[in-house]
Amino acid sequence: MMTNPTGRVTQGQFSFLPDLTDAEIALQVDYGLQRGYAWSVEYTDDPHPRNTYWEMFGMPMFDLRDAAGVVHEMRECRKTFPSHYIRLMAFDSTRGIESIAMSFIVNRPVDEPGFGLVRQEAEGRAMRYTVHSYAADRPESQRY
Repeated sequence: MMTNPTGRVTQGQFSFLPDLTDAEIALQVDYGLQRGYAWSVEYTDDPHPRNTYWEMFGMPMFDLRDAAGVVHEMRECRKTFPSHYIRLMAFDSTRGIESIAMSFIVNRPVDEPGFGLVRQEAEGRAMRYTVHSYAADRPESQRY
């Protein structure tokens, strides 16, 4: 597993903190809504650091003004995919492009297998490094 004090996947904001409660998540969503961000709910069973495109649950919530709608979609995603990673993403379109302003994980599988660093010797004295998911060593039905 990559070295970090929590031993958990660390992507987005709040990764090194204890899991946020739904009330704390709603406060973060409100913070983003006050700044005009559009929210979306995404999920995956492969949180590899280079897997930046997770599956979207429902449609992005562009015109939403109340955190309750985002929290409701998040809870529905948790019911549908209880053993997947789920994150909330906030997009800022004030500059005419969709750029990610906030992102944090709101659901994790009970068992997070983690990642290992694989070192490969290359030409000369060069070294190449890749990240290997321990979940990939298990059959697909038993990864999470």
